[in-house]
Amino acid sequence: MNDALTHASARLPGYRVTERARLDARNTFGIAARAPMLVEVADTNILPGLFADNAMLRDGPVLVLGGGSNILFAGDPEGVVLALTASEVRIVDEDGGSAIVRADAGGEWHALVLWTLAHGLSGLENLALIPGTVGAAPIQNIGAYGVEVRERIHAIEAFERATGKSWRFGADECAFAYRDSRFKHEPDRFIVTAVEFALPRAPQLRLEYAGIGEELATMGVAGTPRPSQVAEAVCRIRRRKLPDPAVIGNAGSFFKNPIVPRAQAEALQIDFPALPAFRTGDDRTRKLSAAWMIDQCGWKGHRDGDAGIAASHALVLVNHGQASGAQLLALARRVAASVRERFGVALEPEPRIVGASW
Repeated sequence: MNDALTHASARLPGYRVTERARLDARNTFGIAARAPMLVEVADTNILPGLFADNAMLRDGPVLVLGGGSNILFAGDPEGVVLALTASEVRIVDEDGGSAIVRADAGGEWHALVLWTLAHGLSGLENLALIPGTVGAAPIQNIGAYGVEVRERIHAIEAFERATGKSWRFGADECAFAYRDSRFKHEPDRFIVTAVEFALPRAPQLRLEYAGIGEELATMGVAGTPRPSQVAEAVCRIRRRKLPDPAVIGNAGSFFKNPIVPRAQAEALQIDFPALPAFRTGDDRTRKLSAAWMIDQCGWKGHRDGDAGIAASHALVLVNHGQASGAQLLALARRVAASVRERFGVALEPEPRIVGASW
């Protein structure tokens, strides 16, 4: 197995190895980067043996790469890049009113959403068209249009690198928070291999988020919509507001909406009455609109060479063609500095930054 990992583009049962692998097409920014070694694993059952037999995997830095939609390569990764490719989805338990759906980590997230809708299951429709893989969803605790994925997660299967042990975590063991989880805090410890979702058959629709009702009306949907219609409305909104990575490189929203003490939010709204502030699960805090603050600082549509901010959405950094990750990171830092100077609020990036620190 050690010998196999030293051969470029080696094909063996359960995994494939490529040396000096280009990553341009594996990140939605389209940034030119190379990995010393790329290991694509189609069968997660071989992970214990693979790590046990290879010191580069076991002891060196390993970057687990999903769809590349939540990563910024400010430099080349130092060690192995690992990509899980298994994508099976199946119902593992059902009681008539709901079902437990198990999905391999390597599957495409939007494809999973469509699969659940086609099988008469609801709960993920507000998360339609989010780029990335199933395994990345709980790490980031993806969320959109009033729903976070943690609300539907039943369990997480993960591989622990140091011990070779497979773990199963209930949702309450995953330390989920806004765009956060235990897996995000321990990227070098666990590799998410599969996710189980608890999904109802009777729709429990979430339509209160601004824009969904209006989009459904535009679609001509009257009365209570079907989950598939909610998903279509979300897709239409996302396509209209967010640039397509296939057309211009981007990783979606680059900054998190900052959560600040309620008193700070209320003080800011005295000086900036139009500043959107949203309730959180804790009445002592409020979530501010990063997009609004960035827009007020004049960044929407800004461009430094090929590094820029989308003209359609102030939260989205874009690569107009040949921008490097370092150039995009430098622009992001300038944006954050201007927001801090004007509003006294610190912005944090959503994507993982490789090759540099924030």
